[in-house]
Amino acid sequence: MRKVNLAIIGLGHWGPNFVRIFSQMPEVNLKGICDIDENKLRQIKDTYKYNKLKTSADFRGILEDNELDAVVISTPASTHYKIAKEALERNKHILVEKPLALNIEDAKELISLSKRHKKILMVGHTFLYNPAVRKIKEIIERNELGRIYYIHCRRTNLGPIRKDVNAIWDLAPHDISIINYLLEENPEVVSAYAQRFLAHKLEDVGFIILRYPKNILAHIHVSWLDPKKIREMTIIGSKKMLVYDDTNITEPIRIYDKGVMQERYEKPYYSFEDFQSIIRDGEVTIPKVEIAEPLKLECQEFMDCILNNKECLSNGEIGLEIVKILEEVKKDMIE
Repeated sequence: MRKVNLAIIGLGHWGPNFVRIFSQMPEVNLKGICDIDENKLRQIKDTYKYNKLKTSADFRGILEDNELDAVVISTPASTHYKIAKEALERNKHILVEKPLALNIEDAKELISLSKRHKKILMVGHTFLYNPAVRKIKEIIERNELGRIYYIHCRRTNLGPIRKDVNAIWDLAPHDISIINYLLEENPEVVSAYAQRFLAHKLEDVGFIILRYPKNILAHIHVSWLDPKKIREMTIIGSKKMLVYDDTNITEPIRIYDKGVMQERYEKPYYSFEDFQSIIRDGEVTIPKVEIAEPLKLECQEFMDCILNNKECLSNGEIGLEIVKILEEVKKDMIE
């Protein structure tokens, strides 16, 4: 079996998870890790007992290895473009965490470099590999929900607070990528409000409204300043309604057979009982969803694309579309 020589740059929040997953994959030879924190480097090396694992505090010390095939970039968003550009120029396949870059021009340049060097450019929009999200797409494609009216998303928690991008750039890419994937469309109109409440220069709360083709509305609420961790999406359709709770590992999706009966609504009502009969309140169903780690599925696809020269689901073009939307949000954002 051919092995892919891989290095991981950045051992912050996601980096150790990449190390854990790739170290268990038989087609991967983990050759190097990089982080400015030498304690993290030492801890990873001791944990996985890699005597020959190269460590470096400088990403260029990793990229100069000519035997290296691919790198994972799990660093702060403001560094993605610089590191990815140098890696592609050194003929490495790239898996870079979201967002791909902080502006459209940089994102386009990375795509151009990947094509010129014939290398995989994959963006870490992990939710596209989430079995629950894929199940929701199946449900929509079966027309089980009917015509989609609107989608409401909440992604809140008390921190973690970033130092290089605001809450919208940090959190909203998840929901935007999911909605684009489910609807197979990009929004036509974007508007947003954001506010700084904490003592730093970045907005910690944001509200985004997106209008998609077929007059579908989407609302996204993101926050670093909330008492409860919420990762929830509600999809309202003409037939049924769906709630996706990402914090519920075993039963993430619930479908509600609820709605307004149009033929009854058009008739007058003269009592509370008549009013209640307008609403259809049926059963709640819980679809079976495969339990699998989305990040592991993402990593497996990265290797599959490298070894079999395939196009990634979350390729550079997908990453670019998200950056374009975030740029529009930034332009329209009212504080």
